[in-house]
Formats: sequence, structure tokens, C-alpha cells
Amino acid sequence: MLDPARFEQLLDDYKQRVDAALEHWLPPAELNPGRLHQAMRYAVLGSGKRVRPVLVYATASALDIPLERVDGIAAAIEIIHAYSLIHDDLPAMDDDDLRRGRPTCHKQFDEATAILAGDALQSLAFYILSHDPQMTPHVDKRMQMIEILALYSGSRGMAGGQAIDLASVGKNINITELETMHIHKTGALIRTCIQMAALSGDDVSNHQFDALDSFAKKIGLSFQVQDDILDVIGDTETLGKPQGSDAHLDKPTFPSIIGLPAAREKAQELHQQALAAVEDFPAKADILRSISQWFVERSH
Repeated sequence: MLDPARFEQLLDDYKQRVDAALEHWLPPAELNPGRLHQAMRYAVLGSGKRVRPVLVYATASALDIPLERVDGIAAAIEIIHAYSLIHDDLPAMDDDDLRRGRPTCHKQFDEATAILAGDALQSLAFYILSHDPQMTPHVDKRMQMIEILALYSGSRGMAGGQAIDLASVGKNINITELETMHIHKTGALIRTCIQMAALSGDDVSNHQFDALDSFAKKIGLSFQVQDDILDVIGDTETLGKPQGSDAHLDKPTFPSIIGLPAAREKAQELHQQALAAVEDFPAKADILRSISQWFVERSH
């Protein structure tokens, strides 16, 4: 594990780096249609943990891949994440008024503008992957990245997980069904971060790729378990979104199905399994190990 001060410094460095990349790729607020571009920027550039870009950069660092090669990847994935939050918050979906400590996109602007902002952000992500000159020069790898992002953000990944989530409201589902939902809804995009970063390397072995993917699967689920725990024990000010919103919407969660103590235990088990997946990696992969720990110890 990294020294806590060093870890925090790296997180800050990665956040600043992706913010610069996002600023580069997002359309200027004054460019017509201005209101749409303002909504896009509002949703993307607001304060956030930048978890997914951090994973992209951390994976690149662990594999000695130059960070400029993955700037476009980090920006594209964060933009996909932002689009998903815009749509998740809509009245037809989770009907949330607060995101990252401020009004959700449809509350700050209006529902139609929020929907269009999400649509435009999704398109922008793929534009970045096809145009960023600093990404890998290998066309086949770039096409594979586009394929991965399209697959894992669509009906067989994030969007599919959200559909399962909506269909599960008010129903009694078992722990296996809940895990399946979150493997798609949350875990798929986290796997995307690590897979796309690894594809940017020139000499990443199949063994390394598979080990990193196993790591990604474990932390993708542990992140969601901790999210469910925080919805129970956190507070709105710290979380930046309404505390207890899952219970209010009668959504199945890890604490509601297996109880809070067991959910905490599960998060720790997943953390240990993630560490085991990358045990053969050298010390430069400590950033990934520290991220796994961060996922299960965070308070927001």
C-alpha cells in the first residue's frame, strides 16, 4: 500500500489531469447551442471523486504506460459516467434533486435539456476515442477500446444494469441477483477503465491483462457494496446526494438483503480478493492496491 499522503497526492494529480482533458474536449459554454453546452459542462465539470479516471491513470502507472496516452480514455469514460448520472437522476428514473452537493442537471436546467446533454455526452465520448492523437497508434487496439466502451456502457453493461435496477424496485431479490445487477450497472464501467488502460500498453501480457480484469471485477462490486452501506450510515452533506434514497425508493441493497454487518464483511472480502488478483505485480502497482482499500473505507 502507498503512504496515505502519497496516495492523496496521486489522487489529486490524477483529478487535475483529467479535469484538464475534460476542459479540452468539452464544447465551450458560449458555443451555440449555448444552453446545451452549459448543461454538458455543468454535469461533467462539477466536483466529483473522478473514480474512473483515477483507475485509468493508476492502471497506466502500474504498467509504465505514459499518462498522456490515456488522457483521452480517462476523459471519455468520465463523460460516459456523467451522462449516465444525468439520465439516472431524471424523474422517470431515480427522480433525484441533488447530485454532488448541488441541483441535478434537470433541476438546474430542465428535463429536455438534461436528456439532450446526456445524449450529446455519450456521442462525445466516442468522438474522443476516435480523434485523440495521443492515444495508442495501433488502430486495432483503438477499435478494441471503442468496442469495449460501447459494450460495457450499453444493454449488456451499465444501461442493462440500470434497467435491472428499475425492474427490481419493491421486489424481493436474492444476493446473486443483486450482484448480477451491480456487476452490470457499476462494475462494467470500472472494468472498462482498467481494460482500456491496459490496452494502451505495448507489451502487456495476457496474464497481466487477465489479472487486472479480475482485480477490476472485485473492486467494481466492493465499490457498490460500500455505496449501499453509505446510503444507510452516511449523511446528505457528506455524500453530496440524499442519504437513504435507496430505502426511500424501496430499492434492494446489500444491507437490506444480508444486513449491515454482513455487507461490511463482504466489502472487506472483496478487497482481499482484489489484492490477491494483483499479488504478482511489483510495487508500482501499489496505487491499485491503495485504490481497493480506498473503495471500502471511503465515507462518500
